[in-house]
Amino acid sequence: MTVDALDTRILRLLLEQPRTSVREYARMLGVARGTLQARLDRLERDGVITGTGPALSPAALGHPVLAFVHIEVTQGHLDDVGDALSEVPEIVEAFSITGGGDLLTRVVARDNAHLEDVIQKLISLPGVVRTRTEVALRERVPHRLLPLVESIGRTAGK
Repeated sequence: MTVDALDTRILRLLLEQPRTSVREYARMLGVARGTLQARLDRLERDGVITGTGPALSPAALGHPVLAFVHIEVTQGHLDDVGDALSEVPEIVEAFSITGGGDLLTRVVARDNAHLEDVIQKLISLPGVVRTRTEVALRERVPHRLLPLVESIGRTAGK
């Protein structure tokens, strides 16, 4: 899908001011409310906008430890293990990957002992051969999309 300059301005506003009304966005952008709504609908339909819920902090929810767990899976069991991972609440994301391992999970825990319990749970899943864990010490670049949106907007304007 192509994103034009107006789409870029819309996305920037959504990222910078997520609690603003559609009417106010339209006013800020200088476009009709119907135009803005049509653009938002298209961006959602095309999968550019994937959610509108709040961003939550696992640390503020009592899970300040963040780890990335690589999981090696017995051949032919990737889907089964992937399905089993969805039953572990401390896994907040999981991806199939290339390189060392088959799956990469983002795991949150209350403390290191809790992290060890989660890892032991993962190791016990049928089809899991081994795990390798890396504990995050500090977030250096928080999850962000605004620089990407701005870069796309510069390209769209050319």
